[in-house]
Amino acid sequence: MEVIETKIKDLLIINPKVFADSRGYFFESYNADVFKQNNITVNFVQDNQSLSSTGVLRGLHFQAPPFDQGKLVRVITGAVLDIAVDIRKDSPSYGEHIAIELTEENKTMFYIPPGFAHGFLTLRDNTIFSYKCTNVYNKLSEGCVLWNDTDLNINWNVVNPILSEKDLFGTPFKEFNSPF
Repeated sequence: MEVIETKIKDLLIINPKVFADSRGYFFESYNADVFKQNNITVNFVQDNQSLSSTGVLRGLHFQAPPFDQGKLVRVITGAVLDIAVDIRKDSPSYGEHIAIELTEENKTMFYIPPGFAHGFLTLRDNTIFSYKCTNVYNKLSEGCVLWNDTDLNINWNVVNPILSEKDLFGTPFKEFNSPF
């Protein structure tokens, strides 16, 4: 497993070592020892999975303390454009984001610690997306930053995504009061 730092502190790209042959492939999607060796000392307590069609956009979501979540995300089948926005008020990269394409072919994983808003755009039908979370879901702690806020300048490369009502009415970044 290769752990790669991004331009934003604490956001990590993880490329597993894939063993492929005529039967298919095998790889470790999580290894606590490798994470610990890379100073990721978290305890995952909940796994989530979603299925989406092309053009579904989910995000930008977060949970406020004390239910803040770190996430290890990956695509099982299909492809997404995955986005993490730094919402840590004291961070030098506050309001900046990382965009990465996660696909069933590249098997890349993305570690997003607490203090980030997270979202993704599904690029293929029947995409299955997996999240390992460091805290349990708590509805009263959830928040949503407006996905297409011009201050964030995220190039989703989509005109009319399929959105939930929550995502349609996310908080504009200028009005956002980060709990982190």
